[in-house]
Amino acid sequence: MGALGRALLWLQLLALTRAAYKLWIPSTDFEAAANWSQNRTPCAGAAVDFPANKMVSVLVREGHSISDMLLPRDGEFVLASGAGFSAQDASRDQGCGTGAPARFLDPDRFSWHDPRLWRSGDAARDLFSVDAERVPCRHDDVVFPSDASFRVGLGAIPGPARVRSVRALGQTFTRDEDLGAFLASRAGRLRFHGPGALSVGSEACAERSGCVCGNAELQPWICAAMLQPLGGRCPPTACRDALRPQGQCCDLCGAIVSLTHGPTFDLERYRARLLQAFLPQYQGVQVAVSKVPRPARPRDTAGAEADTEIQVVLAEARPETGGARRLARALLADVAEHGEALGVLSATARESGAPVGDSSAEGLDGSGLRAELAGGVTAALLLLLLALAAGALLLRGAGRLRWSRRDRAAPGPGVAPLGFSNPVFGAAGSAKPVRGRRGCGFSPRPRWAPTPPDCARSLESPHPQPPAPKLESSSTSSSYFVNPLFAEAEA
Repeated sequence: MGALGRALLWLQLLALTRAAYKLWIPSTDFEAAANWSQNRTPCAGAAVDFPANKMVSVLVREGHSISDMLLPRDGEFVLASGAGFSAQDASRDQGCGTGAPARFLDPDRFSWHDPRLWRSGDAARDLFSVDAERVPCRHDDVVFPSDASFRVGLGAIPGPARVRSVRALGQTFTRDEDLGAFLASRAGRLRFHGPGALSVGSEACAERSGCVCGNAELQPWICAAMLQPLGGRCPPTACRDALRPQGQCCDLCGAIVSLTHGPTFDLERYRARLLQAFLPQYQGVQVAVSKVPRPARPRDTAGAEADTEIQVVLAEARPETGGARRLARALLADVAEHGEALGVLSATARESGAPVGDSSAEGLDGSGLRAELAGGVTAALLLLLLALAAGALLLRGAGRLRWSRRDRAAPGPGVAPLGFSNPVFGAAGSAKPVRGRRGCGFSPRPRWAPTPPDCARSLESPHPQPPAPKLESSSTSSSYFVNPLFAEAEA
């Protein structure tokens, strides 16, 4: 069985035991195009330059014809069967261009803390991990392929990068003593460098609900390594009010569902449920599911489970589709219906805002939704005020408002009575206004409703007035009007 076959068998055994593992991706192989300045393997007859002051181990799988080679000060070539170098100028490939030397790129550019350089062993379509969990966690087994050469930089961090085990060059290290001896050897120094430390010996995660990754303290170094090609800045998002899950370096569009779990919750079972029952219906949505420390808030459960929660991140590259928001609501409904069977005690969700440049009502972000609500309330109040004013005018026109004043005593002798201009009698040609007495309000009455005697006496004019016109039974009298003086009494 070859080296590749043994590595695959090892990974299969890890999968059978449900152990999580991280596989190192980049290599320092001679045939890897990404290792060369021209992004291609050196042409036949080309000159080859390696960094003189770097240590590197290079695996060579094939035979190559070169014209010149500048070797590193300290390094090694690992030749596969049939591989080698030959020097001859006549075989120069005419497609090589100007014949500039092919330079081997800096082998120290690969950092342990760069999330882009690792692949998770349980990776599946539509599943991803937040940035801090893409780097090996404390319960993970780390695998360096034995059929490839590599070099890993251990940066200066506060503490050692701690994992469960490390497998390299066909050996598995589970004790710090054995790993330390390997790192100090020549083979170890060619493959690992830097001031950082590496520690092994953690136990495998034995909890059905999963384990916290444990890379929270390393996240600043993780994000710095990942964002270095971008100048240390996160790319802009395609939505308003983007979300940043725990363990993520940059904001993203989508939704975050937080599950409060009980002791019967099974993380792998729930992840499989998402893959089989939900994700096929929501194309373009990727999901990350993991246990994270629970943010500080009033605890509603007791014990160790109250310190953690399950974070379900729903990310989408095209937020205008709204798939992540719909999936988040579907998961909340699923918890409401099947939460007890799943071991989920409660669930909450947060959503990002509307896509950038989208002015539609669907998918409004938080600020936009608040603005819409405020505008709607203001408009409703204005409409209500207008309706009340219109109603008052209609009631006045129909003669259905009664105004009276009963909270004051009648004016005594020598006191000028409080009166008002009577528009009805004024229209009849009266030279002087009729005075109305308090307590005798003017209200629309049918023709058969007589005026009280005391009110009749109070409507005396200082000058003789012509008799009021008689009311016709078939029409509404126009001699009744609103008394503005006594509006306060029943307003």
